[in-house]
Amino acid sequence: MYTETALFDLLLPGDSRSLKQKRSYVRPIIAMLRRFEVSVAEVGSLDLTGRAEIGVAVVAAEPAHAREVIDTCENQLAGRPEIELLSVRRRLHGDDD
Repeated sequence: MYTETALFDLLLPGDSRSLKQKRSYVRPIIAMLRRFEVSVAEVGSLDLTGRAEIGVAVVAAEPAHAREVIDTCENQLAGRPEIELLSVRRRLHGDDD
């Protein structure tokens, strides 16, 4: 069994000056990522209005499948024109860990 986790650091548009406006960007992103059958949550920068950190985790029988799912999530985020993907931190955990 393998798990891969990723932490996506996002820069939100300039009009997200309140937490309510921030949620209007973050909620659709989380809903979109859930379509890939991953666990996802906003895990950081909770009180910053222009930034969001989204954590994603997937469990798979093979490491290649776990990487493929996280790659798909990363590509979907990178392709969203309203946000900027600043950084991605990934980690693969296996039976050896």
